[in-house]
Amino acid sequence: MKTQKFQAGQSFPLIKLPTLDGESIALGSPQAPFDWKLVVVYRGKHCPLCTRYLNELSTLVQNFNEIGIDVVAVSADTETQVRQHIESLPNINFPLAYGLTVEQMQSLGVYISLPRSEQETDHLFAEPALFVINSEGNVQVLDMSNGPFVRPDLNVLLQGLTWIRDPKNNYPIRGTF
Repeated sequence: MKTQKFQAGQSFPLIKLPTLDGESIALGSPQAPFDWKLVVVYRGKHCPLCTRYLNELSTLVQNFNEIGIDVVAVSADTETQVRQHIESLPNINFPLAYGLTVEQMQSLGVYISLPRSEQETDHLFAEPALFVINSEGNVQVLDMSNGPFVRPDLNVLLQGLTWIRDPKNNYPIRGTF
């Protein structure tokens, strides 16, 4: 199965998914008063590294919000799986969207994996990815991995985005050549 590489500067696709609060969320659209969006794609409840990453992210959400960035995390897990996972995510302070389909994963260009066994999970899932969508709806920064062990350091990401968001730096979207 082939997936196209997502291009920096490209428009983030319209993907609407449910969240645990019963709402539907457009992944790439920031909620007021924010004008940028951070979308973290995680493997699912079966991944302890995802749990650790989401818990770390929850400690930095306020810092992202202070520079105008809304935060959401998304997986291909079912509502039941996310409700079970939330027990391991006691301080989550951002929406968890669920039900990412294979077609949606392909539109994002993420790596997609088969479960190793039924004990791992019961569906195809996305490997870790991260998208920062700017106020024009374009992907300013992206990172994708084909395994759970490679993810951006959230503190470094926060520092970089703080610098990018400073108008005096006039920092363009990189990697578009």
